[in-house]
Amino acid sequence: MVSQDSNNTTVWVANRDNPLVDDKGVLSIQSDGNLVLIDGGGHIVWSSEIETNSTDSMAQIGDDGNFVLTDGTGMPAWQSFDHPTDTILPGMKFGWDFRAGLNRSIISWKSSNDPSSGDYLYYLDTHGLPQFMMRKRSDSVLTYRSGPWNGIGLSGVPQMKIYNMFHYEFVQSQTEVYYILVLRSDVITRLILAPTGVVERYVWVEQQQVWTPAWETPNDQCDNYGKCGPNGVCNTSDINVCDCLRGFKPKSEQEWYFRDWSDGCVRKRQLDCGGDVFVAVSDVKVPDTSNSTVDEEMSFDACGEACAKECSCTAYATANISSGRGCWMWFGDLWDTRTYTDGGQVIYLRLAASEISQSVEHHKKKWIGAIVVAVVVSSMFLMGSIFWFLMWKIKKFNKARWRGNQSINYSDRSNKERMDLPLFDLDTLEMATDNFSDANKVGEGGFGPVYKGNLEEDQEIAVKRLSRNSTQGLDEFKNEVVLIAKLQHRNLVRLLGCCVEGDERMLIYEYMPNKSLDTFLFDVTRSPSLVWRTRHNIIMGIARGLVYLHQDSRFRIIHRDLKASNVLLDKEMNPKISDFGMARIFRGDHGEANTRRVVGTYGYMSPEYAMDGVFSVKSDVFSFGVLVLEIVSGKKNRGVYQSEIHLNLLAHVGVK
Repeated sequence: MVSQDSNNTTVWVANRDNPLVDDKGVLSIQSDGNLVLIDGGGHIVWSSEIETNSTDSMAQIGDDGNFVLTDGTGMPAWQSFDHPTDTILPGMKFGWDFRAGLNRSIISWKSSNDPSSGDYLYYLDTHGLPQFMMRKRSDSVLTYRSGPWNGIGLSGVPQMKIYNMFHYEFVQSQTEVYYILVLRSDVITRLILAPTGVVERYVWVEQQQVWTPAWETPNDQCDNYGKCGPNGVCNTSDINVCDCLRGFKPKSEQEWYFRDWSDGCVRKRQLDCGGDVFVAVSDVKVPDTSNSTVDEEMSFDACGEACAKECSCTAYATANISSGRGCWMWFGDLWDTRTYTDGGQVIYLRLAASEISQSVEHHKKKWIGAIVVAVVVSSMFLMGSIFWFLMWKIKKFNKARWRGNQSINYSDRSNKERMDLPLFDLDTLEMATDNFSDANKVGEGGFGPVYKGNLEEDQEIAVKRLSRNSTQGLDEFKNEVVLIAKLQHRNLVRLLGCCVEGDERMLIYEYMPNKSLDTFLFDVTRSPSLVWRTRHNIIMGIARGLVYLHQDSRFRIIHRDLKASNVLLDKEMNPKISDFGMARIFRGDHGEANTRRVVGTYGYMSPEYAMDGVFSVKSDVFSFGVLVLEIVSGKKNRGVYQSEIHLNLLAHVGVK
């Protein structure tokens, strides 16, 4: 069965594991009232398999996509909504009907063009609190957990709260447990379990005649079930990925050093039941509820008291954040916890009182130290004020001198060479970018925002403006100016000049109308324009740029942050490597260095650089290899494509 979009998207397959051998199949209603599919040889390859004696059965597909077989009374005897394949449609109950013995779950296709049962099963698990689980069918390995319903959405899918076009309901009774999506009549959507083990929500855009992704899950390595082991917490913003919950420590420091977090964490101090305390842990996906209980009517205060009295209770939380009522209580280890920058919940973690008292003592010492520092600072305030006044006078003098120059010079400390670049006036750039308006903002780089500008001679430029809040500073800014000024290659972005006035630091580049590679590569509506010839040319262009940096330029240069967002595309889709703020120069035969400050993007870093800070041309080659895989597959390396063992695109390709 297919939807009525221009792509004829398949949403249900009756005989997915027993295909017809030719095109002579016939769908009919037998005399016993069953709906059957018969092949050219007269053999039944699929049947609705219902117990009925109706002679007036009728089958029809509704506007909602439900294929319904009715008996003589007009009542549904069978419906496709009770037997989904890989797709959930609005109005479909996703879960259990205990009376009818129905488990409405979905199984992925084997591949994008093979609808037979694939590797992944997504279902509603009713052990403990109901939550959706994903398993590999070959070995039953649990790969993903949605978290339970919290009154607003699934606690492990914060994306559900973003789109107001969707209204989710979760129904739980003695006879049924299911999730259902109700939406406006003008919205067409579907949820599928892809062959890669990713749940994807799509919305149909009528004007463009395309399915646009709304959200997907799992979408990073912290969505992998039990990534950090028991009592661990996963954080994608941390390069170490895994940490322990407060009051816990790694069970094996050595294994954690080698990034094996499977054994998780253990308590630093044993609990004392009556003397324990609870601390709030905010913005998290609540732990696995398989070892928890729920009381939907209990108040928040009563929940805390109940957990405190039960010595084996390790944490508690509000079950329904919409009403503020209900009580979740966990017992034993806490599994599959992760943090969110926004949209998570608060859980209250049980700790030994001594853990808190030590923390208080530590903070007390910090306060004493702060008071001492404050006294010292106050005594130096007058001297500092005088110094500040003198510096202000010097700065004012230097600013006047800068305005009188037409070029800017930087000194390379190692060889004292001087680099000359055109200096753009701040007023000129403000006029070119309409005073750095949001309408002219085209992106966000490592330094800060990037704006499109037009000079008086109709030349289009890109202005990278160093943000005052940027974690990268003047050294990286100067580094990029000096490096790019030395480089001349068709596959490297061309620096036109810079601006240094007062606190402003800006770089001016040639404008790339097609922006960065990632805006094409990972956008389902734009990626089809990257035909194989174009992808091949992009790969070759990036390779030529790297060869120039590593071998053919005046100095050997290591980029250290090669990724899709740092490859720009001109109007002919030619790639140009950009963003040299983290790059380093090697002279002579030197080809390797070590740093304590590991910079770059996790997922593109070579292992020796990410773990030990060792970088060389091989580091860029590793990043290039990851980038090639992304270009060929159209998938992000930081996505999740396999079980908990195979965390990203790189590992996924390695086992294929």
